This record gives sequence, C-alpha cells and structure tokens, in this order.
Amino acid sequence: MNGKTRKDIQPGIKVDIVLKQDQRTGKRTTGIVKDILTNSSSHPHGIKVRLQDGQVGRVQHIYSAGE
Repeated sequence: MNGKTRKDIQPGIKVDIVLKQDQRTGKRTTGIVKDILTNSSSHPHGIKVRLQDGQVGRVQHIYSAGE
C-alpha cells in the first residue's frame, strides 16, 4: 500500500513518511502513526500524518504485519 488513501491508514500502524524538509531528496522516516491530519479520502502526494514522536509528513509506504 502506498499511503495515498486515508482508509488504509490507522493510528498505531508502522509507516514511512517524507518530512517537509526532505521532500526534495525523498529521504524517508519510519515511525508509528499517532494522528491522521489529512481530512480528504485521498491525496496524490500521500496522506499527512503525525508520528508518535511528533514528526509530521506524508505517508509513502505502509508496512504489512510481517514487515
């Protein structure tokens, strides 16, 4: 799953996000979702979330249970 649809994302799941300052390089940060910040059902650049450590970015990858 690529993180562009809101229904795929739940608080507590592990994801890779791109922070605002890393958008040019595409550097990813891994963490656990605390809050979903995007209100629309989908977004072309990824759903915006806040991780448990407070970092905010757009979801690029959603880890499955085995990852």
